[in-house]
Amino acid sequence: MDEVATDDITAQYYETESERVLAFEHGEETVAIAQNTDGYAMVSVRTSPTGEEVERYYGFDMALDHAAERLGVRINDLPIPERANDMGM
Repeated sequence: MDEVATDDITAQYYETESERVLAFEHGEETVAIAQNTDGYAMVSVRTSPTGEEVERYYGFDMALDHAAERLGVRINDLPIPERANDMGM
């Protein structure tokens, strides 16, 4: 698991047998972006790593924008672990 944090946002990236997951925590709010391990599918935004899917996107940037909106922060405020940089490609 890779983890990076700012003063108030924590990002965790990890892989399961079937998915790549990038989860953000900001105060009481959690949001996750997931993609299959093959790496060619759409990325989904969820309420948590195992939570309900809210939306699917073709691009990582669009998923990050939605995640930032749900957390109430700017997209540039989200810390991205290095191993997660190629999600959605």
